[in-house]
Amino acid sequence: MPHPSKFQQDDDSEPIPHPPRYKEHLQILAADLKLAYKALYEAIQPIPYIRDRLYCVDKVFIEGGSEKWVGDGTFRGKGTSWVRLESYKDIYTNPPGKPVRYILQADPGFGKTTQTLQYTFNWSTGVKGSPFADVQLLIYLRMRQLRGIRSLAVAIKRYILPKSCLLTIADIREILEHTTSVAIVLDGWDEYPELDTELGGYMRDIITARASPNHDVTLTTRYLPKDFPATARRVRLTGFDDEARDQYIRKAVVGDNDEAVEQIKQRLKDNPVLADLCQVPLFFVMFAHLAHEKEEFKRFRSVTEFFSFMIKCFHDHLRNKVKDRNVENQSHQYEGRHEALSAMAYEGLSKPDQQIVWTKEGLIRRLGEGFYEHHKRIGMLVEEEVITDQSTADGSDVYTSEIRFYHKLFCEWYAAYHLAELAVTLDDAELSEELKKLDPYDLQYLYRFTCGLRSEAGKKIISYLQSLRGGEKFAVLCILEQTGKVDDIIETVRKLCADTVYIQGGHTKLLQRSTLQLLDIASSHKIPIAHVVIDSCSPVADQSGSSLALSSRRSQLSLPILSTLQELRIGDDGRRMDNTEVVGILRYTALCTAVKELVFDAPTFFPMHLPGRVQGAEPILSSLRSRNVTVRGRNVKTESSSRGLERYLDLCSGVWETEEERDQRVLNEQLEPQVHLQ
Repeated sequence: MPHPSKFQQDDDSEPIPHPPRYKEHLQILAADLKLAYKALYEAIQPIPYIRDRLYCVDKVFIEGGSEKWVGDGTFRGKGTSWVRLESYKDIYTNPPGKPVRYILQADPGFGKTTQTLQYTFNWSTGVKGSPFADVQLLIYLRMRQLRGIRSLAVAIKRYILPKSCLLTIADIREILEHTTSVAIVLDGWDEYPELDTELGGYMRDIITARASPNHDVTLTTRYLPKDFPATARRVRLTGFDDEARDQYIRKAVVGDNDEAVEQIKQRLKDNPVLADLCQVPLFFVMFAHLAHEKEEFKRFRSVTEFFSFMIKCFHDHLRNKVKDRNVENQSHQYEGRHEALSAMAYEGLSKPDQQIVWTKEGLIRRLGEGFYEHHKRIGMLVEEEVITDQSTADGSDVYTSEIRFYHKLFCEWYAAYHLAELAVTLDDAELSEELKKLDPYDLQYLYRFTCGLRSEAGKKIISYLQSLRGGEKFAVLCILEQTGKVDDIIETVRKLCADTVYIQGGHTKLLQRSTLQLLDIASSHKIPIAHVVIDSCSPVADQSGSSLALSSRRSQLSLPILSTLQELRIGDDGRRMDNTEVVGILRYTALCTAVKELVFDAPTFFPMHLPGRVQGAEPILSSLRSRNVTVRGRNVKTESSSRGLERYLDLCSGVWETEEERDQRVLNEQLEPQVHLQ
């Protein structure tokens, strides 16, 4: 965990004296920070439209997967890779007196903000052993609020402390200068209004340690900042695995009601098209609550159908709560007529820097006040007060309100209606130019929603995707959205799975995700999967073995159990697997009940890249042995068919053998009963 960041002094120097009221002011600041954080961490909304049901972050926070980057400071080169962390607490391991910049990276909805709010809870309530437990001051700032900020003390005064706080900006600056232990959390670097402008220099100075060099700084972001120190520690969140989902259901939805837990998990199994979406913690949370509370919850044929159901729940909740005929009529009108909102959403997403935050005044001018208030009440739109660059005659700050969607995917949902309209009115060349503004990976659900909302638009978009390099598999998912019938893509999936399917670290994120989703569809529809090769993705099984976390420089994904997989090959990625990692992959293989062969590629003989003996896996090896599964290690530097250049895992002893040793052992086992008979 972070240690106090000590000022560097000569041994003979006198201790730096504190200002006269330093201790008193420090206590006031710490107390007011904790009061402010309480208002944040006690207002978690798992489902945005249920505003009368707020949770403390500690009641809903579940650790998803996380990984740290190991290697040189450039995040490139040999010997660099992602390594799975057992706990988010393992992020913070810097030695005393050496402040560190941490970069916590993840896509929207993966829990960056929830995790940082957990930090504020732990610090405010004194949770022992937690990150920042021993820090005197924890400063938590939301980057989207920091337009025009040129001082950390100003940011704390304006955006964290209650207006009743008597400390001045000068007092706060003095405290920061003389406090030996301060940690700063900057949440949402990618949402910083001055991200790519000269005006954002001060915040960049904090990240690069030119400002606040004696403080630990944690930055959350969707993507890496352009400038960061070579010593920065990079961590990324990888989402919910099966164990995390089970924990969340029990902790925040149904308690220890095993029957209810299994019902929710079964509903997820019944909806394989939602598997990728539900790896995102935010959407699994919504899925879990809706699956538990809505009797009409059903099997969805597409992500578009699920989102349509979810949006309807937003509107229905308000109508059921108000029970007023006029409000009900207006609600139906607002629900069905949202052309202006769809146009604004699309305009924002199609800009180079995706400007999807609007001023309240400008948004109401385009949408109308009634429409805006309705969508704010259902939780679709979120209003936030921010300080402008202006001030009053007496020097007081001037505030304004900014509006954003609850989550970017809801912005994609409404933008899809506008894109569908464009797709049917533009000719192919015009549409192609329009779609070049929209990155299919970053906006994959915008494409899928568009295909699902309007069939004729879907045909043109699918044709465009099929023309892109690596776009064929994603186009198949869009066909599923368009028709809602798995039967329409079954033959395509069957042909794909009859050949070798590669999941490679060098593939685009879109291709990787599309491949995994198609494999999941094949498995759930009993389509045989002949051969899967995982290459340069550093596969690591979760504790239950129910999925493989695949990590590459481009992305972090999860491969579920594939019940129809016949052969799995783990490609060489240049690293040595330890016993735990190998056992995890064996456990995953044992749960893929149709697998007949597991192959590990290795560049050298054992035990350079694989442990010489697999230990602590007797039940797993027994299961594989009962199915006659072959586990083989292959030297990829030579022809795989050459004798002596492969090793076979003895599923009784866990020892790797040459082909000759295996043949001799099998012969001895066959002869042994005959010897006993004599």
